[in-house]
Amino acid sequence: MTSSNLITQIYRTLARHYGPLHWWPAHTRFEVIVGAFLTQNTSWKNVERALKNLRRAGVLSISGIREIALADLEQLVRPSGYYRQKALRLKMFIVYLDERYKGSLNRMFEQPLDALRAELLSQNGIGPETADAILLYAGKLPVFVVDAYTKRIFERHEITSSNAKYQEVRNLVETIFTSQFRASELADHYNEFHALIVQVGKDHCGRVAQCGGCALQSLLPTEASQSQSRETPARR
Repeated sequence: MTSSNLITQIYRTLARHYGPLHWWPAHTRFEVIVGAFLTQNTSWKNVERALKNLRRAGVLSISGIREIALADLEQLVRPSGYYRQKALRLKMFIVYLDERYKGSLNRMFEQPLDALRAELLSQNGIGPETADAILLYAGKLPVFVVDAYTKRIFERHEITSSNAKYQEVRNLVETIFTSQFRASELADHYNEFHALIVQVGKDHCGRVAQCGGCALQSLLPTEASQSQSRETPARR
C-alpha cells in the first residue's frame, strides 16, 4: 500500500471508529490562540486548568490579556508550565495584533495564507505547530497541523522516517488531501484528521504503544512491527 493510500485509509478508519470529533475544544477564536500557546510542552489537562483560571478572572479575551499585569497573567497560566515564558508570549502576541491589525483577528485572518503563516512564524514563541493550529482552528484556514502523535503514528506505520521534518509530513498530508477533496472542504478535513490522530494517540499511541483494540492495528506493516510497537517507545 502506498503512503498516499495508507494515509487515506488511516483517516477513513479513524473516522468510522470515532465518528465526528468537532475539534478544537474552545469557546472563541481567541481562546483557541491562547490554548495554542499554553499547550506547548504540557498536557491539555494542564491547559484546561490555566484556561479556567483566565476565564474565572474575566481576562480570556484580547482586551483582557492586553490590560492584565504580566505578573498576574503569569500566575493565572501557571498550571500550564513555563508560565513566565507563556505569559510573556501571550502579551507579545497582543502587541503584534494591535500594531499590525489594530487588535482585529478578522483583519489578521483576511491576509493571504502563506504570508500570514510566515508572519506568525516570525513572532517570538510561535513555531510551525503553533502557527498552524492558530491558522486552522482559529482562522478556519486550510493547513494541516503536525504534532508528536502524527509523527509517531506515521513512523510506526512506516509512512515517514523517524527524522522526518515537520514540513515534510505537512506537505505529504496536504498533497494527498488536496487531490481528494474540494478546496472549500480542506480545512474541515484537516481539522477532523488531526483531531482523530490526537484521539487515537491518546488512546493507543503513546511513547509505548497500546495496540490492543486500536482501530489502526490491522494497518501496521507486519506482525513483527505490531509486536515491536507494543514493546518499544517510538523515537521523537
